[in-house]
Amino acid sequence: MTKFRPCIDLHDGKVKQIVGGSLRDDGAGLRENFVSDESAAAFAARYRADNLTGGHVIKLGQGNDEAAREALAAFPGGLHIGGGITADNAETWLKHGASHVIVTSWLFGADGRFLEDRLETLKRRVGAGRLVLDLSCRRTATGWTVAMNRWQTLTDLQVTSETLDRLSGSCAEFLIHAADVEGLCGGIDEELVALLGRWAKRPMTYAGGVATMEDVRKVEQASGGTLDLTVGSALDIFGGRGVRYADLVAWNRRPAGSGAGA
Repeated sequence: MTKFRPCIDLHDGKVKQIVGGSLRDDGAGLRENFVSDESAAAFAARYRADNLTGGHVIKLGQGNDEAAREALAAFPGGLHIGGGITADNAETWLKHGASHVIVTSWLFGADGRFLEDRLETLKRRVGAGRLVLDLSCRRTATGWTVAMNRWQTLTDLQVTSETLDRLSGSCAEFLIHAADVEGLCGGIDEELVALLGRWAKRPMTYAGGVATMEDVRKVEQASGGTLDLTVGSALDIFGGRGVRYADLVAWNRRPAGSGAGA
């Protein structure tokens, strides 16, 4: 059964929802859908109260460490942490209360070449069981290509069953944002969801484009219930109008076996 996993996206120390493709190093063209008056810790406490485990805190750039630490302290062991994770700081974030660390950009060279030795180093430091690989991607002529540096730079890694097989022994889970539809509330990438759902050998969370509860059901149907999902800009607690947080909490509380993949 597909489960909802919550998120806390941090930018300049605030909880925000941002159109994924608008993120740039220089800040030019940034499109913010929502900026919260509530702290990251307040969101984490809400998720803890509703038993929504396995969500993620993503630090989008500098200036977010304090807010991230506060969120982890409010829900110790309940959240993953990503954004700027390396072999040098991963253990520190686990000590701050993250259940897992999420890594993307550090696994690639400046030219986008995948560096397998870095993955091995990280795995030795924290163990595969506490590592989530973020394979967030953009649609290209060859299918879906992993993008790094806040989805600005395409890498040499393609999102395929072969890639997932190759990397699955080095992690506990995968997180995959469909960057081209992230933050647009225009519907999910059903082809990508179906591809990921057919693989289904590790827990995996899909993000990108969910606009309504019908899109939530589509993720479950297209993946056969093997993918979890997160909802951002469409969610009412993030200023959205398409999906009610209370409905997603209820969705997660459905009896086992009642999903589309049953």
